[in-house]
Amino acid sequence: MSTPFDADAAEYDEDTFHPYVAEQLISGLDRAPKLLVDVAAGTGAAAFAALRLDPAAVLAIDLSPAMIEIARDKAAVQDPDGRITWQVGSALPLPVADREADAVVCASALHFLGQRALTDWHRVLRPGGKLAFSMVSAERFKPSGKFAELVPRDLRVPSTLEEAAALATDAGFRSATAQHVQLDQGDRVRQVFAVFAEA
Repeated sequence: MSTPFDADAAEYDEDTFHPYVAEQLISGLDRAPKLLVDVAAGTGAAAFAALRLDPAAVLAIDLSPAMIEIARDKAAVQDPDGRITWQVGSALPLPVADREADAVVCASALHFLGQRALTDWHRVLRPGGKLAFSMVSAERFKPSGKFAELVPRDLRVPSTLEEAAALATDAGFRSATAQHVQLDQGDRVRQVFAVFAEA
């Protein structure tokens, strides 16, 4: 099954902002999870970064077969122990039992998933489990073309750090904090909110 994201897969890793954001999200997690779920994993930046936390297992799921194929190719070198399970499929709902996950990470994809994703992440996380996600700001959110059609209307795109953190608290998460993640790429400055919370 082809998706609109498949066409971008081959060049996806050329954009250094994706792994940079993924690293910031993983850096906000403070313990070794038994199961970490990487939602909308793309070519695996967050899943690979999560290996330094020494998780027992990582589930990386993405709708795009082309993205997952590239991730699997990289895994031969970056995940020689085979701790990451790569799965092509919808992230809603996650193929994870209630309270089974210790951490959920989603780098720069919540705006395609909508409010239901936050509810589902709360479902799969055990009490005290950690959530880390990034979200573009309302000021910078300008979806166009094929991607504009994929944006759900039920999610309030935040304008401030407080509004970004509220995405988590409004979904039932505790201890939500938000910070700016910014990268100067020469020709432009990229910025998103990084949100950390606890189930």
